[in-house]
Amino acid sequence: MFESLSDRLQDVMHKLKGYGKITEDNISEMMREIRLSLLEADVNYKVVKEFTNNVKEKALGEEVNKSLSPGEVFVKIVKDELTNLLGGENSPLNTKGNPAIIMLVGLQGSGKTTTIGKLANYLRKNEKKKPLLVACDVYRPAAIEQLKQLGKELNIEVYSEGKKDPVEISNNAIKYAKDNNYDCVLIDTAGRLQIDEKLMEELANIYSSISPQETILVIDSMMGQDAINVITGFDDKLSLTGVILTKLDGDTRGGVALSVKHLTNLPIKFIGTSEKMDGLSSFYPERMASRILGMGDILSIVEKVESEIDEKEAEKTAKKMMKGNFDLDDFLAQLNQIKKLGPLENILKLLPGAKKMGLNNVNIDPKVMKKTEAIVLSMTPEERRNPSILKASRKKRIADGSGTTVADVNKLLNQFEEMKKMMKMIGNGSMKLPF
Repeated sequence: MFESLSDRLQDVMHKLKGYGKITEDNISEMMREIRLSLLEADVNYKVVKEFTNNVKEKALGEEVNKSLSPGEVFVKIVKDELTNLLGGENSPLNTKGNPAIIMLVGLQGSGKTTTIGKLANYLRKNEKKKPLLVACDVYRPAAIEQLKQLGKELNIEVYSEGKKDPVEISNNAIKYAKDNNYDCVLIDTAGRLQIDEKLMEELANIYSSISPQETILVIDSMMGQDAINVITGFDDKLSLTGVILTKLDGDTRGGVALSVKHLTNLPIKFIGTSEKMDGLSSFYPERMASRILGMGDILSIVEKVESEIDEKEAEKTAKKMMKGNFDLDDFLAQLNQIKKLGPLENILKLLPGAKKMGLNNVNIDPKVMKKTEAIVLSMTPEERRNPSILKASRKKRIADGSGTTVADVNKLLNQFEEMKKMMKMIGNGSMKLPF
């Protein structure tokens, strides 16, 4: 996501930090590179022109604070302008209503049906809602079955009446939701390969009949600038409230995300970050601007940890670690907590300076974690509590039981002991942390 743009902009920022002061000449040079970077990322040329003009004007008119270098001032200006370009601030879903009605629309192939499943999962998990999925795509072969399969996977009910009138299905579903205490109704509508009059008429009829709190367009971020025309076409008929961009985890240049708000005045509500059912993230413009400029996204890491990690369990384990009472049962519990966070390389990329530390291209083999887990699970409860009793014969049994080697078992035990020592030193204050 934005990888090429991010690399180019970070190189520009790094170059400017070497200058003693901001001048019209060096700013002009930097702006040329930024302009090319944005155009190569498929950002709309009008947006690029306005963005670069704003940055140049503010940079040349900026009084440099004594505590900041010219480079730092310029980075701040670029970050602020990028944040504005991406929408300024987070635009949360309006889930007020009894029930709240959210209508998702989009072209075929945009990932709409998968996204509605992800959105239902997000609302249940993060906003403690009880969602109902409604199958109103009565034309695409297997669309209803696909939604039912997603509902089964997520354990979320799907309301369906087969291939009947979508307007009637929508109204019946809302009545069903009220009768059965569902507080959020998500309506999966039909798509087409392109906008046509028949599709828009049907969507407009559903819209006027149910008056949704949110009408959101799901759009493939790999469409490029054609996406703006699609957004405008839907918005003219339906008064959209926002956009969800899918496939931002793929090989996309990111230009759509940087152009949407400025050209359509519609906020990006969510972005698709993976194909998994938890791969939908609320969109925060400032955080995304920070990530593009290599400043990291600590807030997103914190939110991810808070949503997945058992706080009481983590606190209890931390106390044991600091006292040096940490055993392999605790270690196994921590492994299981970490697995909930998803691929660790995705977390590492959110750290400030990830590119400089070489963390952008780190690939952590999940087999390593599985092998570690297998070794610990092959131990008896007594061995996990007291690893010092592990002699040669026991290690051989553990290696055979986990499909590993004695060398693998020894490596894990040595790493575990080193970690215990380090945590105990931190706990008693004999080792200072490097921050």
